[in-house]
Amino acid sequence: MTEQLKTVEVVAGLVVDACGRVLATRCAPHRHGGGWEFPGGKLEAGETPAQAVQRELAEELAIQVEAGELLQTVEWDYPTFHLRMHCIICRPVAGTIQLREHTDARWLGADELYTPDWLPADVVVLDTLAAYLRKIR
Repeated sequence: MTEQLKTVEVVAGLVVDACGRVLATRCAPHRHGGGWEFPGGKLEAGETPAQAVQRELAEELAIQVEAGELLQTVEWDYPTFHLRMHCIICRPVAGTIQLREHTDARWLGADELYTPDWLPADVVVLDTLAAYLRKIR
């Protein structure tokens, strides 16, 4: 019988600026090997995904965002857990980005989305996100 993996439920903030670019952040080398990701984190008990993404981006990047539509929910099996990641379109509304947990950040247009070395679960959202960014241009 196959062992059931523990499910970890997280949010990812797809922070889109006025130019139609999305924010990508790079993990520290000791976290996920320094790969690129969309910022976010675990849902806490009683939080909605919108509340969680607003809290996480304030904690990680010192910015306030308006949480918009759910673009996609990614289901991904890592070796030790199952990830359920709610990818939410966000608009920055206040604050200046401060990298509190990441080593780098970049704004990427639809044609640049595939250049960073993304973490596996984040790769899943790239095609849908690229189509979204092209649509809003």
